[in-house]
Amino acid sequence: MKLISRNRIINFFIAGLILSLGFECRKADEEDTRITDADGNVYKSVTIGNQVWLRENLKTTRYNNGDLIGTTAPVTLDISEELRPKYQWAYEGFEDNVADYGRLYTWFAASDKRGICPEGWHVPSYEEHDELNNFGEGNKLPSDKLKEAGTVHWLWPNTGTNESGFTALPAGRRKPEGVFCGLYSGAFFWNSAIDKYHPETGAHALAISAGCCLSNYSGSEAFSVRCIKDQ
Repeated sequence: MKLISRNRIINFFIAGLILSLGFECRKADEEDTRITDADGNVYKSVTIGNQVWLRENLKTTRYNNGDLIGTTAPVTLDISEELRPKYQWAYEGFEDNVADYGRLYTWFAASDKRGICPEGWHVPSYEEHDELNNFGEGNKLPSDKLKEAGTVHWLWPNTGTNESGFTALPAGRRKPEGVFCGLYSGAFFWNSAIDKYHPETGAHALAISAGCCLSNYSGSEAFSVRCIKDQ
């Protein structure tokens, strides 16, 4: 009886050790797959067709090498005369807006070689935005498939179905003159493309509101950034 009891104790100990090691391995795997930016913000992802996107707008205040991305004081400072401004802002300077809507970045900051997306991710190309814009089939507008459903963030009426899982949020924009606008009604996402007609100052973005389109804007405007996974 004593021998049997001792064997049982040993078996229980071995089983517990195996479970413990398994837990630690799973924990390590989970940590390895966490998507974090240079500030330590953690993001979730979504697969849409052949692409993998962040489900949230970028929030970092740092480039990947640890350098700070500048901002302005006051937040409404006119930067329209600056040639290649590199800034980020919380909408109207209120940090409480960042949790839901992320930050707004000038294109020059978003395209800086130091990188602002998490490691293994990048600011999408024009072609990658175009592929996203053409997601799915049917008669629903692309914007409906990309926008978060309901009116928690979007103004009523919101026809968004979020069929894609992209969960576009209306974070608005900041104009070079220092005016913030479009919160609750418009989503703007930079891509890496330069405006060929204004290569020194212009860039492209995906705009989502009642419709959805790729268009050119001043690189001094500040929009959201939604990163795509490297392939």
